[in-house]
Amino acid sequence: MDFGPHLMLATLEGAVIAAILVLTAMGLSIVFGVMRVVNVAHGEFYMLGAVLAWFVTSFLGGHPAIGFVAAILIAPLLVGLIAAAADQLVLKHIDYDPDRTIVGTIGILFIIQQTTLMTFGPEARPVAAPFNQRLALPWFEFTDNGFEMFWPWGLSITSYKLFVIAAALTVLVALWLFLTRTRIGLIMRATQQDSETAQAFGVPVGLVYSCVFGLGAALAALGAVLVVPIQQAHYLMGADPLLLSFIVVIIGGLGSLPGTVIAAILIGMSDGIISVFFSPTLAKIIATFLVAMVLVFRPQGLLGRTST
Repeated sequence: MDFGPHLMLATLEGAVIAAILVLTAMGLSIVFGVMRVVNVAHGEFYMLGAVLAWFVTSFLGGHPAIGFVAAILIAPLLVGLIAAAADQLVLKHIDYDPDRTIVGTIGILFIIQQTTLMTFGPEARPVAAPFNQRLALPWFEFTDNGFEMFWPWGLSITSYKLFVIAAALTVLVALWLFLTRTRIGLIMRATQQDSETAQAFGVPVGLVYSCVFGLGAALAALGAVLVVPIQQAHYLMGADPLLLSFIVVIIGGLGSLPGTVIAAILIGMSDGIISVFFSPTLAKIIATFLVAMVLVFRPQGLLGRTST
């Protein structure tokens, strides 16, 4: 395959990675933006969403589409409720102190991880995609006869991966509408701006925090449900999403949702392209180097606000 079609295929693979990453990192960014909590257990909520997706699809059986639709509805909801309960039981009682919340979420991390191991075992669990047709992709090139389209051998992608990209875009639009056009979104933004003033005006800040923590975990679980037909579910799969989410949030700006989207696309696309042409390890090294450069030259991130 020529370099051009190979680059196009690598770019599409990078877009799939970016689609999953933007959902996972968006959950982490929302939690920090509203609550000022560094959620170290975020990767385990991702893992739990993937394992629950496997459990739901296995329990229902039948056509893969039936189990997948049920999983995409049930898993994020269950994970969100578990996260909200963890907020009420742990984070609320330590008053969201920055140092103690890190320790608290590390504890939540190990509880979720070890409970999942004891309940479902250590095996990697595959989940069948609801549809997985392989689609040939065209390549456009200028020739002596003008602008022509041809079909290079081997240039194809599955229909499910295109669905993942479209689903992530849909969720992002829905999330933006929720945050900007609904009363609940207004309350969340008011709490983010000044929680004490919001509480003085009757906003139940504690309830808002629990809902936000649950929403962040649900977004991570949703990303996991989308990725589990591509990557098998197992109890140790939360580490890489957590690392990449922190990288995205730091580069984009802590609590900046537009910055998170831009950074997720940047890291996801570069990860996909570099992994195809070189190695996944090199992609992680470059991402870590970018974080170091951002911390040195622009500590607030691409679109983060400078603290005063």
